[in-house]
Amino acid sequence: MMKVLFLVQKEQRVILDRFYEGIAAHCDCDIRWLDDTEQRHLRRYFKQNVDVTNYDRILFFLRFKQEIRQVEFIASVPNLVILEHDAYQNYIPCKYSGCFSKHYRHLPWARVISSGFTVTEQLRSEGFDAVFVPKGYDGTLLHDKGIERDIELAFVGSVKSTAYDGRRRLLEDLGQQETLLVTRTKSGAEYLETLNRIRFFVSADVGMGEYMIKNFEAMACGCVLLAYNQGEAENQALGFIDMENLVLYRDVAELRQKLAVLRQNPALTEHIARRGRDLAASHYEFATLGASVVDAMRPDLRQQPPPGWMTRFRNRLGF
Repeated sequence: MMKVLFLVQKEQRVILDRFYEGIAAHCDCDIRWLDDTEQRHLRRYFKQNVDVTNYDRILFFLRFKQEIRQVEFIASVPNLVILEHDAYQNYIPCKYSGCFSKHYRHLPWARVISSGFTVTEQLRSEGFDAVFVPKGYDGTLLHDKGIERDIELAFVGSVKSTAYDGRRRLLEDLGQQETLLVTRTKSGAEYLETLNRIRFFVSADVGMGEYMIKNFEAMACGCVLLAYNQGEAENQALGFIDMENLVLYRDVAELRQKLAVLRQNPALTEHIARRGRDLAASHYEFATLGASVVDAMRPDLRQQPPPGWMTRFRNRLGF
């Protein structure tokens, strides 16, 4: 069985423990939770805590902000695979525009597991060893409770980041024309309860090029997902079919037009909700995606040149 060292963030906004367990279930996995200090000083952490010869793969799922500051050391890590859920920021106007490509050019032998199909294809076109494994949801936490849906139209989540400017503008526009609840909840029971009260969940991943985790979470909880259309290639890769297992739109006018149809057709609304929930449960639970991550790591990696003498010397010293 493949031996994997899996380095993850100790403190993370999204709870991904079941995802990590899904990966660990399919390999001999040594999971380490690194705090901010350890992430900032990876060379020292490896010197004190890691024998790289013990592992077939070393999988990073760390803060990109810290990775790009330590590229010299990271380039010396053997059998490196990078799991990345934010590489879409490489291709949108934000503080990390182009930064992922720049970083990966220093690590052309590393495999990048990206959560967007179109993003993965773009990375591959630039010459990187990129593999697509989509985002998903925690099936032990989120499910359809079958309770009354007393909130017709809502979005749950953040609109504050620069990367979410398009999301914020679309929700503001929609909110001027429809009764729309925009809210945030605590993770866990409160989030589960809120999603189960929503009939139509508005996903507004405008300009991101891939579907965020909230899409799969809403589908799993039985909401009718109204999702900003990320394009035919992305939809085909995910099995997303408009007016069959979700509702796709490109602007507020189209969203409102389709919403009007659904309000007049409760049977169609229930059909879409059920098919979306079934799709999420069959393909996008973290347990299923964990196996896909391990499958993506298994093929041989590209040949990596040996580190220079200065890097080897610094690695021995740990600073």
